[in-house]
Amino acid sequence: MLGAIGLDEGQESAYRALVALGAAEVPDLAHRLALPVPQTERALRHLERHGLAARSPAGPGRWVAAPPGVALAALLSRQRHELEQAELAAALLTQEYRAEAAEPAVHDLVEVVTGAGAVAHRFHQLRLGASEEVCTLLTGRPGHDAGERVAVRGVDHRVVIEREVLALPAGIREASSALARGERIRVTAAVPTRLVIADRTLAMVPLTAPGAEPAALVVHASGLLESLRGLFEAVWRESLPLRLGVTGHPEEGDGGPDPTDLEVLSLLLAGMTDASVAKHLELGLRTVQRRVKGLMELAGVTTRLQLGWHAYERGWVAR
Repeated sequence: MLGAIGLDEGQESAYRALVALGAAEVPDLAHRLALPVPQTERALRHLERHGLAARSPAGPGRWVAAPPGVALAALLSRQRHELEQAELAAALLTQEYRAEAAEPAVHDLVEVVTGAGAVAHRFHQLRLGASEEVCTLLTGRPGHDAGERVAVRGVDHRVVIEREVLALPAGIREASSALARGERIRVTAAVPTRLVIADRTLAMVPLTAPGAEPAALVVHASGLLESLRGLFEAVWRESLPLRLGVTGHPEEGDGGPDPTDLEVLSLLLAGMTDASVAKHLELGLRTVQRRVKGLMELAGVTTRLQLGWHAYERGWVAR
């Protein structure tokens, strides 16, 4: 919890223990922390540099904790000041960058990023640095889009995923988490490429095939970027919205579909098989088939295609 002010786990534990004791000898504190004495001494010296601990005049090797209300408040105040200065510097640099980039040279419109670490870092940088919108095409193949995605508050996230993504071991869980974070997700049979576009001014696409050393192209505002934006919008329009859980507003006891029915229906409309739906929702295959049959009876239809149209008309799933 105190990592934001420069303490690692061991140093925070040492400070907490010292606060609880008020004062302690180094060997006693080391025993309490189950740490070697030299490591405990290093942690105390670090706390001393941060103004969180001091050597006691009662004797050598005895330390006292600084009052948290005073010491931590001072550190937090300094952190806030430094953050404000960093934000000001970022704003000034942004203005300077925009002024210089008004007429960029052709060779400055693209960047080539190589190496798995560099590609992953640039990918997350684009997402976290966006202030308005992030558009993503997500494949089921390993790449720079693998791993947890973080939705920035106040930023609109639109994501198109391949159907294969939902079949991955954690596919449904990650999609549910993304929907809970406010991301809008659509599903299609296949996307043409991995892609992320931030604020309509930067885009990132892979350069290498799966299995080769990762490399990606970062595209700045240009005709190429406009083409990539057009590609995303075309794929978005042709994809089906994904909704997990309640997507309409059914009333309890009105005889309409329950939340599990709607999850089953949404996944089936996304193209998953009965078996895949059963596996990812941890239901029996016969349970899924029974629920589909019940939905068809409720809708008064005889085919699954008719059920899909009825579901859209009744607002059970999003258009």
